Amino acid sequence: MADVYEPWEKLIHIVVLGKVLEVPEKNLLLRQLQYVSEDVGMGRYCWNAECRYCEVHYTRPGDTAEHVGLACRLRGFEGMRLTRLAPEVRYNLNEALARAPTEDEAAAAPPTPSPGE
Repeated sequence: MADVYEPWEKLIHIVVLGKVLEVPEKNLLLRQLQYVSEDVGMGRYCWNAECRYCEVHYTRPGDTAEHVGLACRLRGFEGMRLTRLAPEVRYNLNEALARAPTEDEAAAAPPTPSPGE
């Protein structure tokens, strides 16, 4: 079976609806979300920007403007904040978000080493 992830060396932090997730760098956001929830891989996504089931609203560090993108075309980046998710994405991430720490909890916890450290 082929690896579905692009080559990566470390995990980065993104904030999804106030919860902190660690995802592999250098990957499409939809793949990064699949890393924390296998249910994303079973979602009704077309993976080619036609269905819009993976639409997200996000902000960038230092920029308060909200941007809209498709998780199947957008690469997640350190400090990305997802503020709204399409219903399919929210449904597939439900359990992962329930387990994930809030921003305050993550800030108080010691850092997690990346694989290979």
